[in-house]
This record gives sequence, C-alpha cells and structure tokens, in this order.
Amino acid sequence: MKKYTNYMLVGLMSSMTTLGGFYLLQDKISNGPLVTNAQEKNGDFEFVDYKGNYNYNAPNFVDAANKTVNTVVAINNFQNQTQKQRQMDPFEFFFGFPEQRQQQKQQENQPVGSGSGVIVSADGYIVTNNHVIKGANKIEVKLNNQKTYTADLIGTDPSTDIALLKIEDKGLPYIKFIDSDIINVGDWVLAVGNPFGLNSTVTAGIVSAKGRSINLLRQNSDTPIESFIQTDAAINPGNSGGALVNANGDLIGINTAISSPTGTYAGYGFAVPANLVKKVIEDIKKFGLVQRGYLGVQGFDLSDDQAVKAFNSQEKKNVKSGKGVYVTNVTSKGSAIDAGIKEGDIITAVDGKTISTFSNLSFIIGSKRPGDKVQVKVLRDGKEKDFTLVLKDAKGNTSTRSKAELSPTEILGADFEPLTEKQKDNFGINYGVMIKNLQPSGKLAGAGVQEDFVLLSINDKEIKSEDDVEKTLKNHKGRVSIKFVDYYGRVYTKGFTME
Repeated sequence: MKKYTNYMLVGLMSSMTTLGGFYLLQDKISNGPLVTNAQEKNGDFEFVDYKGNYNYNAPNFVDAANKTVNTVVAINNFQNQTQKQRQMDPFEFFFGFPEQRQQQKQQENQPVGSGSGVIVSADGYIVTNNHVIKGANKIEVKLNNQKTYTADLIGTDPSTDIALLKIEDKGLPYIKFIDSDIINVGDWVLAVGNPFGLNSTVTAGIVSAKGRSINLLRQNSDTPIESFIQTDAAINPGNSGGALVNANGDLIGINTAISSPTGTYAGYGFAVPANLVKKVIEDIKKFGLVQRGYLGVQGFDLSDDQAVKAFNSQEKKNVKSGKGVYVTNVTSKGSAIDAGIKEGDIITAVDGKTISTFSNLSFIIGSKRPGDKVQVKVLRDGKEKDFTLVLKDAKGNTSTRSKAELSPTEILGADFEPLTEKQKDNFGINYGVMIKNLQPSGKLAGAGVQEDFVLLSINDKEIKSEDDVEKTLKNHKGRVSIKFVDYYGRVYTKGFTME
C-alpha cells in the first residue's frame, strides 16, 4: 500500500508541475508572442521561429477612407452624337420585303462616358485623366454630397493622360500630394473612385510594382511618359481619374488603367505617380500647356535580352546585356548631342538616380522643364563619363513658353510638305500639302486626319506650303474648317476650335 501511495504522490506532483508550466506559458502568450531563435540555423537556411501566437496588427483604413471620399468626384462626359435610327420603308413592307433603312439623327449633349476626378485645391481645381474628358463639349462634375457642377477644361496632357478641370466654388475639401518617390513595393494603398457608377467606392491593396511601362499612351501621344505605379487594389471602369492614396489618405497617384483579359478587375491596376501629376497640372495652370524637357536620344533597355539580341542581329554588333539604356540615335539640335553624348553610350544615371529602363529615363527627364540642368552619367568604352546638359523642349528651345506663343503648325501637330507634280497628278489636284510627322495630341489628329493625307484648304483658303498654314492661322481664334484628301482620293471637310 505504501508503494502505491508513493506512486500516486509522484504522479500528482508531476501533474501539478505540468499544469503550472502550462498556465505560466499561457500568461506569457497573452502578454505577447514569445520569439526564440529568431534567426536560427536549420540546415543551410535561416528561419524565424515564433513560439506561441503570432500577433499581427491589421492596418486600419477607416480614417484614410473618410479623409478621401469627399475629395473624389464623379465625372460625366457629354458629347454631340450621331445616333443611327432604323426606319421601315412602308412600300417594301407592304410587298413582303421588310428591309430597314437607316437614318442618322444628331443628338446634343449625350453622356458618352464617365469616370472619376480628384479635388486638389479648395477653390475647385480637379485632376482627372485626359481619356475621361476627351472630346467632351460639356463636363459634369458631381461631388460626394451629390452637388453638381459644369466644369471648365483648363488643359490636357496626352503624354501622361492627365487633365485639369475647374469648378466655381470655395472651401471645398481637397487632397494633399505626397512624394511618390518614397513609396515602396508592398506599401498599403487605397483606390477611391466611381467604378460602374458606384459613387465613392474604396478598395484596398498594396503597391505591386513601380516604374511600369505598358505601352498604353503611345496611341494618344508622340512622346508618351509611362512610369506607372502598379497596384492590386481593385480598379474597374469608372475608376479612371480617381485617387490612389496611402494609409494616411495622401495622394500618391491618379488611377489610369487596368490590365485585364475581360476589361474588369484582374489584379493589375496602374496609376500616374503623384510627383508627375503635380508637375503637369502646375504647368497647365501657369502656362496653359506642359513645359517638358527632352534629352534627344533613342535607345533600348540593356536589361531586355530580346531587345539586345534583335539590335545585335540587325546592326551586326556585340552589345552585352546589363544595366542602363543603350543609345541608338542622338537627334540633331537636342540636349544630348550638344553636350557630347554619342550613339553607343550607355546612360546609367541622371542626377544621381539609377537608370534601369528607357521609361525610367523618360519619366525623370519628362518631369523637368526646358532650361533645367541635369547631370547625366554614361558608360563609354567601359569608362564612366559625366555630362551636364541644359534641357530643351521638342522644338529646341531652352526657355518655357505659354500657349499663346505656340505656332499654328505646333497647334495643328504636324509638318507640311509641298506636293510633287506626280502626287498632284495621282490625286487630280493643283494644290495642297502632304501631312507628315503627325502628332496624336495635335488638332489635326483630333479631327481624324492621318499622316500622308493631303491638306487642301483652311477656312476655304487654298494651302500650297507650310507658310500658307502659318499665315492663314496666325493669331486666329475660334472655329477652323479644313478640307483634306485621304489615301484613296476621297475629300473630307472637318473642323475644330483654336483657343
């Protein structure tokens, strides 16, 4: 009996020790996670070993959402549209041939698209995407409180797909910009906008990548600047022009595009960085147009193996893959050629910032103005060289210009060449100029004109040279009527307005 009693006492003491240890461990867990051997070796790889519960504090987006929703607006694009209407021919119907003919009816101020915008000042300046308001003859803005305004279009920049609007009011809630260069991949972000007409929708995600180029803007601009912030926050049609903000509700980008096989959210959204947005709208407000510096080089990314192979094959070169932008061409009268940069140079840094892609280079240079000085580092024959450049605009100027200083050909967005006698014979005409170097952002492209069309007249005046274009439109304000011929000899009459 004594023997069994001793066994029982030992068992009881063991049980009490185990329970005591258990409760002690529970107390420590409740006060926070126990972390031991935080970087302990396990074979050849290091790992973090958390003992107990891993407490994760999820971010709270309530304050950021409340701060942002009243600064994001809904935008409706109204245009005059030609609506096709089907009309039955009663004669044909009576005899059993119910064929329908189409008639066209002009409808004024019909809503053709919608998107979002962001109030950026208390006195009513609003930033949105150019494609949201493109072609509008009336722009309607609706605030989160359902108050509606008709907005004035201050200016657009197809190169970045940014537009600036203005509504007449004061004391409006507005969003503040933050330095978009300091955001990191993995940072939490909110997308705020009006997808599918659902006002003030907030979605959350992270920054998935920076400096993305998706070849989206080339169709609307001859000098696109793409260095998008990529996010997996849900972005859908209607979010365009809305805000991408950090967890504090500060603006880090303007939501612009999605990549999707269906046209709806698939996890890949893209926003124009806030730093670029701020520069663009400040230029539009101050000068009436964007003041953009140009380096005057063409090239490709050395990190792109396919581009390197294609270049070597075509040019019979032996360029190696690596880092930086390989210069394939230096344009005349550009900043680069004036400073001494040559074909074959590899641009590795601008103002101390590493250059990894051509889009990265375009973003940094495009964020500066004509007359700005930049430091460019290149590799030439394996040796580093530094150059100081004074940036020029696309026309070779080193000073800023207002919209009123643009020439008529710059506003039209094209060069004009006299017709040869053979071309006159082919088209059966005695006058006109061939349209060359057409820019997607110009007035001609907006009117449906294409490169190699023939411009016949402007405001019923025959055009025979580029000087005729300049003289006819010099100091002109208001409506412009143009007549032109397409590739097949068909004659069209179109119009636009010069401000």
